[in-house]
Amino acid sequence: MIMPLTTTSPLARARRVVVKVGSALLVDDATGDIRAVWLESLCDDIAALKANGAEVVIVTSGAIALGRTPLGLRGKAMRLEEKQAAAAAGQATLIHAYQDSLARHGIPVAQILLTLGDSEARRRFLNASNTLETLLKLGVVPVVNENDTVATQEIRYGDNDRLAARIAQMVAAEALVLFSLDIDGLYTADPTSDPTAQHIPVVTEIDQTIARMAGKPKGHGSGGMVTKILAAQICMAAGCNMAIAPGRQPHPLKAMLNGGTRCTWFVAADEPVAARKRWIAGSLAPKGTFTVDDGAADALRHGKSLLPAGVTAIEGRFDRGDAVVVKDSHGHELARGLSAYASKDARIIVGHKTQDIEALLGYRGRDEIIHRNDLVLTRNGGNGTGDAREETGS
Repeated sequence: MIMPLTTTSPLARARRVVVKVGSALLVDDATGDIRAVWLESLCDDIAALKANGAEVVIVTSGAIALGRTPLGLRGKAMRLEEKQAAAAAGQATLIHAYQDSLARHGIPVAQILLTLGDSEARRRFLNASNTLETLLKLGVVPVVNENDTVATQEIRYGDNDRLAARIAQMVAAEALVLFSLDIDGLYTADPTSDPTAQHIPVVTEIDQTIARMAGKPKGHGSGGMVTKILAAQICMAAGCNMAIAPGRQPHPLKAMLNGGTRCTWFVAADEPVAARKRWIAGSLAPKGTFTVDDGAADALRHGKSLLPAGVTAIEGRFDRGDAVVVKDSHGHELARGLSAYASKDARIIVGHKTQDIEALLGYRGRDEIIHRNDLVLTRNGGNGTGDAREETGS
């Protein structure tokens, strides 16, 4: 569904933002060097977002482009193993460029390299998600790139648009901005060949009409608008708004906030937490059951997390991150959620205080056995949006 843009930019409202930077935008094709002045302007914008209370993750291309020159690979078509070697050589230059630019504002950065398997395998997804969450809480800007040094044609993302969408899903971002050199959004047809093509400012639903506007993929790993539409589908399902925007001008985020950039926003129907809870409630097959005492049941109804002290029994075998059913003392289903512990470890800590977890397991896990953001009530109402820190079986 297509709509006019009549409200404040979703970027202005977002408290957690993912920014994707394309290789052609970051690296000067003529010299093979980073466009340093432009990058500093982008980092100035990111610092301004953080100063206003937003958390930011960067998903960046550019390692292969930066590694070609030192390895003598410029001006030639590269085999896969040469691309991997170029990525290894260029990644250090890439992360240092972001590090230096954000250091001017006193903002630390951290490098994260991911492959497709890291978002498709549940345990690795959770590990990456937990690392990103911790970095954001510490005030760090994570800089994420596809791990081209080990990826192959069969397992790699092939483009950082979908990688950025998966990262937005991992961190429950409220906005994702896909910056490229000169693409300013979605059109009713290809504007390079059809002079009647019209720009679309807002999309609220990706139907067959929208999908046809994206055209056909250009080839493996270079899907153009098709991959951006796929990224939008991932984002909208996760409750994240996504923009396709041109980034060539200096201070591209500032320009978007000031209304000076034409772009296309894909607007999600739900907020990230609501979309996640709907997914937990209806899309996952439970692997186990937690039975809780009356105090814990009451706490859950008031939007609190489930702590080990409130669990009286566990059934089933499950891994960390698997879905479980939560039942009250009468055996009635109360909620569903994602367990922060595998069943083997959960059985050891149930009924105990959170301060006992490390001594019982030999490592310091999460305080909550199910965090409130990973739990949705399925009986007796409630919205599960509160906080919990009591040790009274909650």
